[in-house]
Amino acid sequence: MRVLGVDPGLTRCGVGVVEGVAGRPLTMIGVGVVRTPADADLGHRLVAVEQGIERWLDEHRPEFVAVERVFSQHNVRTVMGTAQASAVAILCASRRGIPVALHTPSEVKAAVTGSGRADKAQVGAMVTRLLRLAAPPRPADAADALALAICHIWRAPAQNRLQQAAALHASRSPRRPQTAHPPKGRPA
Repeated sequence: MRVLGVDPGLTRCGVGVVEGVAGRPLTMIGVGVVRTPADADLGHRLVAVEQGIERWLDEHRPEFVAVERVFSQHNVRTVMGTAQASAVAILCASRRGIPVALHTPSEVKAAVTGSGRADKAQVGAMVTRLLRLAAPPRPADAADALALAICHIWRAPAQNRLQQAAALHASRSPRRPQTAHPPKGRPA
């Protein structure tokens, strides 16, 4: 399975591609950051993010895209930029028919480090170890993108089994017949 992880941001959007399957050693295919100038117009920044993600999709042909789920922060301006970059990544993948998975920051940290409260240094250290890299990817946005891809590779098989079980259960559940109720109104 080849996964493009996207750590969304308007100034720095981390991107990383990891290949492998759960339970086996993983391989980093590529890692980087799509950058936009902070003083540029919002529309131009979003186009730059789109173009950068499209280049990664063209070059690496992932089977899945894993994007960090945007969560509420105290700084509304920051969360808005993150949400906008996230939407661009989801749009780029969806336009190509590539399935998108959203993972929360704590879910990613727990998958990679064993603790949902791990700090950036711990995530970077574990990504380095899991992918057998010489040094942690810089900046942290790049390491976070790889962590998203790792999280998806490790969690996707279990999530797929849960979804299949839920669908099977729903298909086997007896359905109650719908009864038509006479319309309410005054007799004539």
